[in-house]
Amino acid sequence: MGTSVFYVVAALSIFFSLMVIFSKNPVHSVLYLIVTFFTFTVHYVLLNAQFLAVVNFIVYMGAIMVLFLFVLMLLNLNKENEPSKSNLIKVVGIIAGCCLVVTLIGSFKATTLSNPLVLQNPDLGLVKNLGKELFGPFMLPFELSSILLLTAMVGAVLLTKKEKV
Repeated sequence: MGTSVFYVVAALSIFFSLMVIFSKNPVHSVLYLIVTFFTFTVHYVLLNAQFLAVVNFIVYMGAIMVLFLFVLMLLNLNKENEPSKSNLIKVVGIIAGCCLVVTLIGSFKATTLSNPLVLQNPDLGLVKNLGKELFGPFMLPFELSSILLLTAMVGAVLLTKKEKV
């Protein structure tokens, strides 16, 4: 069951990643990237890394990708506004693409698909273990960083507050 889910989600990850690259509309490309990040979240859950899954879901899908989408919609990209690209930029792009293909071929040759990765400690990515570490030996630095962030927020509010004349 777990192996078949992994292969289905991996195929979806590859498909939506390719859709990000080959999509002509930048808004559609960002939406495909959000779906790709969702498939990465599923991979994190399959690897028993719940904290990474939640952080990926909230930070990347919820904040950064929505910000990208907002910026792209504000830019209002049109084909008539786009400057023409020189031949040098096109040649550099082709060389970079060829380097990527060579790297992918080398990494596929180096990996074996018949021997899946087995974790030595299956409780490695659990939030419970992270909480034990944060609120155990790292309690003081964790609380000091929260106080530092609180003072930065108060400072930002005070800097933006207008004085009444």
